[in-house]
Amino acid sequence: MIKKPAFSMLELIFVIVIMGILAKFGVELLAQSYQNFLHTKINNKLQNQSAMAVDFIAKRLSYRIKDSVIAIEDDNTTFVGIQNINPNKSYRVLEWVQKDIDGWRGAKLPYWSGIADLDPSAVVGGSILTPETNTTAINNLINVLSYGDSTLSDAAIYFIGSNSDIVNGYGWSGAVSGVGASMHPITASSINAFNGNFTGVDISEYYQLAWTANAVSIENDGKGNGTFDLVFYYDYQPWNGQSYTDGKSATIMENVPTFQFRAVGSMIKIQVCVKSDLINNQAGYALCKEKTVF
Repeated sequence: MIKKPAFSMLELIFVIVIMGILAKFGVELLAQSYQNFLHTKINNKLQNQSAMAVDFIAKRLSYRIKDSVIAIEDDNTTFVGIQNINPNKSYRVLEWVQKDIDGWRGAKLPYWSGIADLDPSAVVGGSILTPETNTTAINNLINVLSYGDSTLSDAAIYFIGSNSDIVNGYGWSGAVSGVGASMHPITASSINAFNGNFTGVDISEYYQLAWTANAVSIENDGKGNGTFDLVFYYDYQPWNGQSYTDGKSATIMENVPTFQFRAVGSMIKIQVCVKSDLINNQAGYALCKEKTVF
C-alpha cells in the first residue's frame, strides 16, 4: 500500500493566509476596476452629450444674421445685444435671426439669389426685383420646413451693410416695418420679385432672406437638483410680433447645470455643461464643452 503525502499544517496555514490576502485585495481590485469602468463610461457619455449640444448650437449660429444676436436676462423680458452683455448679470436665452440656408442652397440653384436690382425702374410700388430668384420654390420649401405653419408671406429680408437697430430693428420689441427696420417683411410679387414696405428704406445690392428666428433657452427641469433642460426654439417671426415661445421647441439636452455665452468681436463663444446622475449614491459631476463660432 502506497502512502500519499498530505499537506502539512504549516502548508495549510500558508494557503489559508494567501487565499485571505487574495480575497481581500482581489475584491477591492475588482470593485475599483468596476468603479473606474463606470466613471469612464459616464465620462465618455458626458463628452459626447456636451459636444453634441455645442455643435448643434454652433452650427445654427454660423448661419445667423450677425447683427441680430441678443441675450435675454433671467426675467425673460430684458434683453441686450450680445456685444453688451453685463458679466455681473445672468442670461438664460440666446436668440438670433437665422438666414434661410436651405433655400440658399436650393436643389440645383439657389431659390433666392441674394441680389437686389438697384435700377430705380426695378423698385416700383413697394416691389423689388431680385434676378434669378424663384419665389414659388421658396414658398414651397418654407411650407415644408415649417410643417405647413409658415410661408414666404411670413419671411423678411435683411439688406447687408444697412444700419442695424438691435432694439427695434429685428422685432425683439415688437413687429417692424419700413424705415428704421433691419428686417423687411415681404410677400411674392412675381416669380422673381418681392413686395414690401421699402419706402424710404436704404436698399443695398445684397440681401439675406429669413423665415425664422432661433433661440436657445436654459429652463428649469422640475427635478429640483440644480439641473436644467436646454431647449431650442424655431419657426417664429419676431418681425411680425412673435416671441420665441410662439415657435416650435425641441429639447437639446437634459441635466444641464450651465449654459453660458459671450461675444468676442464678431465671434461668439458658447459653453454647455452636462451633469451626470448619481453614481452608487454618490454625487455626480459635470463636464463642460465650449466652442467659438465665427
